Amino acid sequence: MSTSHEASWSIGELAERAGVTVKSVRFYSDLGLLPEAFRSGGGHRRYAPEALERLRLIRSLRALDLPLPEVRRVLEDEEAAGRVLEDAVAGRLRELGDELKTLRWREAALRLVRECPPAQRAERLRLIGAVSTPPSTAPLARFWRAWLPPRMPAPATAAFLEVAVPQPPDEPDPAQVLAFAELHAMTTAPCPDGRQPQPEVHRVAGARGAAALYAGLAEAYGIADPQLRRAREPCPGEALDAYVGRDTREFRRLLAARLATGPRLDRYWELTAVVLTPPGGRLEPTPGSADAWLRAALERDNAEAA
Repeated sequence: MSTSHEASWSIGELAERAGVTVKSVRFYSDLGLLPEAFRSGGGHRRYAPEALERLRLIRSLRALDLPLPEVRRVLEDEEAAGRVLEDAVAGRLRELGDELKTLRWREAALRLVRECPPAQRAERLRLIGAVSTPPSTAPLARFWRAWLPPRMPAPATAAFLEVAVPQPPDEPDPAQVLAFAELHAMTTAPCPDGRQPQPEVHRVAGARGAAALYAGLAEAYGIADPQLRRAREPCPGEALDAYVGRDTREFRRLLAARLATGPRLDRYWELTAVVLTPPGGRLEPTPGSADAWLRAALERDNAEAA
């Protein structure tokens, strides 16, 4: 950078024009982000007028909380400055999104403690204190991986986890925070006998058979979903036919016995519905509520045929 002595500014003059401190100008200069035009005979820094725009750009980038390495990339790579800035801003937006989600969960957790009866506060503090913020779904996924057949194909396992593990809402209310905390506690608690119980249908079907079974169940749940949303009574029909897969009375009676679930899983799905339902809305259907609806339809169908 070259300029005449008459057109140059001292560090104080540049700082005043930019509305920053002399310390800030010296800091950016020492980092090489704000080059000097020259030094005076007494060793004082002098800056060209174009340094003002560069300093203003640095301030704007720092106001976006961009780290100094990203600021340097924007300043030094003129051809790719637009792309570099876009990537840097996108990354910062993701970070801010995580920070906002964390703050919203903490706010809802504080409201949960404040609004509950004093006798319940210690237990609720214990529950929410065990959950990270933003909350992680990893414990829930581990719970289901232990529940599914160990050799079930990976794509089938991933498809099941996608619908079985509820994603925490970005803006929860206290009830959703409590439900997720209870899910976390339930899925991280040790099983009474030391190992996760496997349903009878897994033993009968085997790993690959279980994959086919869950694919069929997902189809049946999708067909039953509109019925649940309309609060229709369980009844035979297309959804039940997809659910049982084989249309024989003997098979339907056998399936009804083998698909029975326990209170632990029933509670899991109840809590999942709370996590997924926006505040004030009707409870969202879950695979658990769809399964309960279809099992009730199967029992009704068997009873009517008896």
